[in-house]
Amino acid sequence: MASLELVVVIGTAILLMGWLARRTGISEPLLLLAAGGLIGLTPPFDSLSLAPEVVLLLFLPALLYWEALTSSVREIRSNLRSIALQSTALVVATAAAVAVAAHTLGYTWPIAFVLGAVLAPTDAAAVAAVATAMPRRIRTVLRTESLLNDGTALVLLAVAVEVVIDRTSFSWGAVILDFAGSYAGGVLVGGAVAVLLLAVRRRLPDPLLHSVLSVATPFLAFLPAELLHVSGVLAVVTCGLVTMRVGPRVIGPQARVQAVAFWQVASHLLNSALFVLVGIQLPAAVTALSSVSLVQATTAAVVISTVVFGTRLVWFYTVPYLVRLMDRRAQQRTRRITAAQRLPLAWAGMRGAISLAAALTIPAVAEDGRIVQQRDAVVFITVVVIVVSLTVMGPTLPTVVRRARYAEDADRADEVALARTHLTRRALADLPGLAVRHSVTQDTAGRVAQQIREQTDVPADTEAADRLRRLELALLGVKRDALGELRDTGRIDDAVHRQVQHMLDVEELRLSRTADSQDDPVEF
Repeated sequence: MASLELVVVIGTAILLMGWLARRTGISEPLLLLAAGGLIGLTPPFDSLSLAPEVVLLLFLPALLYWEALTSSVREIRSNLRSIALQSTALVVATAAAVAVAAHTLGYTWPIAFVLGAVLAPTDAAAVAAVATAMPRRIRTVLRTESLLNDGTALVLLAVAVEVVIDRTSFSWGAVILDFAGSYAGGVLVGGAVAVLLLAVRRRLPDPLLHSVLSVATPFLAFLPAELLHVSGVLAVVTCGLVTMRVGPRVIGPQARVQAVAFWQVASHLLNSALFVLVGIQLPAAVTALSSVSLVQATTAAVVISTVVFGTRLVWFYTVPYLVRLMDRRAQQRTRRITAAQRLPLAWAGMRGAISLAAALTIPAVAEDGRIVQQRDAVVFITVVVIVVSLTVMGPTLPTVVRRARYAEDADRADEVALARTHLTRRALADLPGLAVRHSVTQDTAGRVAQQIREQTDVPADTEAADRLRRLELALLGVKRDALGELRDTGRIDDAVHRQVQHMLDVEELRLSRTADSQDDPVEF
C-alpha cells in the first residue's frame, strides 16, 4: 500500500505544482522540490529511501532516450569539440576540484574523489527544464553535454568506489582504459541495438506494437550495455540518435503520433517525479547525518557548491579562449559568442537526481566489513548541492539568458521556408504522373495543384499566417459543435463521433504547431 500511496502523492504533487507554476510564474522544478521536502516530513514518507536502481535503471534510460530523440545530429556534429570537452574534460576537472576542496575540509582522499565523481555531471532533466529559452545551438550543446557526461562521471565513480572499498589500487592506466572501453562499447552496443530494432520495426504491421517497442527501446539498449560492463548511457544515447535519423523511413505516421504523445507525457512525469523524489530525500539526509555535525556538513556543502559552480564558471571563461588561440579558421570565428553570451552556458550547470542516485550507490560497508566513513556526509552534501543548483541557478537562468541578448534563430525560419518550397516543387513535379497512376482526372489534379500552391504561398510565420490559423481554428470549433449536435440528436453513433472527432483533433494539432516550436515531433 505504501508504494501506491507514494504514486498517488507524487502524482498529486506534480499536478498541483504544475498548476501553481503556471499561475504564479515560479520555477516548476523549484516548486516540485519544495513539495517533495514537505512530503518527506510526513509519515509514512519520512523514512522513505530512494533506491539508486530506480533512477539509474528506470528513470535514466527513458529520459536519455527522449533527450536523444529530440536532439539535432547536425548541431552535435557542428559543436562536437565543445561537447566532447565539456562531457569529459570538464567532468574530470570538476571532480578533481571538488576532491581537493573536500580533502581540505577533512575528508579522506578516496571519499573526496567519490564526492567529486558524484557531483561532476550535470543533470539532463534539470537542464532540459530550464534551457528552453536558449538558441538552438546553445541548447543543443547543453543538452548533449548532460547526456554524455553521465557516462564519464559513472566511470569515475566506479573507480573511486573501488578504491574506497579496497577492491583495487588506483591506476591512471586502468582509468583511461576503462574510459575508452566504456565509451566505445556503449556506442557499439547502442548502434547495434538501433539497427536490430529498426529491422524489427519494418516487420511490425500494427502502430500500437510500434509504440510498445518505442517504450521498450531505451531499456533494450541499456541492459546489454550494463551486462557487458560498458556505458549504458552511451548505448541509449547512440540508439536514440540512430533511431531519430533512420526512423522516418520505417515508421508510419500513426505510430509516430502515438509515440510522440506518449513520450511527451512520460518525460514530463518522469522529470517531475525525480524533482519530487529529490525533495523527499532532504529530511532523510539530515536525520541520517552522524559522522559530522549538521553545522560542519552544511559548511562543507556550501563550500562544495561554490567549488562546483565556480569550476564551471572558470572553465567557460578560460578553455574556450585557449581553443580560439589554437583554432583560427574563418568558420570557427563566425561561431564565436561574446562573454555575456557565454555566461548562460556556465550558469546552466544544474545538478539533479542522477547525482543523488550516484551518491546512494556508495556502499555502507567495505568488502572487509569496515564501515565506509563519511558516506552520510557525501549524501547530505550531494542533496544540498542539488537544492542550491535548483533554487539559485534555475530560477535566475532566464534573467541571465535575457541579458545575454542572443540573436534569434533566423536560420530556423529560413530552413522551414526552404523545406516548404522544396517539398512543393517536388510535389508539383510528380503530380501529373501520380494522377495518371491513380486514375485521377486532370481537372481534379489541377485543383490539387492549386491547393498546394495556396498552402505554400502562406508565409510560415507572418501576421497574415497567424490570422489565417486563428480563422481555421475557429472553424474547427464550429465543426465540433455541429458534430456534437449530430451525436446528441441520435443522428450519428458514438463510434462515428469519435472517429470524426479524431480527424478534427489531428487537424487542430497541425494548425496549433508553429514554425518556432521548441519541441518538434521526432521519429521513433
